[in-house]
Amino acid sequence: MADKKIKGSLHAKGIEIGIYTEDFQNEFISLTDIARYKSDDPTAVIANWMRNRDTLEFLGLWESMHNPDFKPLEFEGFRNKSGANAFTLSPQKWIDSVNAIGISSKSGRYGGTYAHSDIAFEFASWISAEFKLYIIKDYKRLKTDENSRLSLNWNLNREISKLNYRIHTDAIKDNLILPDLTSGQVSLKYASEADVLNVALFGITAKEWREENPEKSGNIRDYANLNQLLVLANMESYNAILIKRGIPQSERLIELRKSVMQQLKAIEKLGIVKIKKLE
Repeated sequence: MADKKIKGSLHAKGIEIGIYTEDFQNEFISLTDIARYKSDDPTAVIANWMRNRDTLEFLGLWESMHNPDFKPLEFEGFRNKSGANAFTLSPQKWIDSVNAIGISSKSGRYGGTYAHSDIAFEFASWISAEFKLYIIKDYKRLKTDENSRLSLNWNLNREISKLNYRIHTDAIKDNLILPDLTSGQVSLKYASEADVLNVALFGITAKEWREENPEKSGNIRDYANLNQLLVLANMESYNAILIKRGIPQSERLIELRKSVMQQLKAIEKLGIVKIKKLE
């Protein structure tokens, strides 16, 4: 996962908790900081939480819902071993084994283990229900402050992007996911449709990009500029429409590519092309 930009911090019962974002839609909260409420050894606290069967069930479900590259077979191996006295699981082992995106390990000044807000709140519940409520209270305060600083257009673009992503995944689920598919086949179907958009916009699949850029972290979309991200949101909605019409994937790719080129040219004429690439 690409390095995240610091967004701010939460404060709960005297503990400062880091929060990061890479796309201003998904926010990652420091599990390391949350764990300090329980112990001076946050690494051990997180490891104890992750070896719990209920925790693994939650993490696996979250990944299956949000991560088309999730590895369900590897997850089953962990789930079968969970609860045993000898079973241990670190965040990095989880990330490497199942290709997780909901948890990340970060080094440097703001290093530690971070998790998507959905997962972080679940972890906080395990630590302390009271502490979780304090975290949520300050999280709402941070969101209120954030919204007051952001322009109407920025908020609108973010909500459209989130809506289009949901429209796209729902169209795949409702029209392309057959009842008899295994969880692995379902993951491949989502990944395949994600790559239709990648090829239409970038001219390359996610796997091909990783092979050509082994030194870079994250994925192809982490290195898109703002123009491309705007068009991507539109393409998610358009592809959903084409899927519902029953148009084959090969034909959809041609149509999406044509639309991408038209939209990028239109944006350039408006002068938006000068926006710097996102870091």
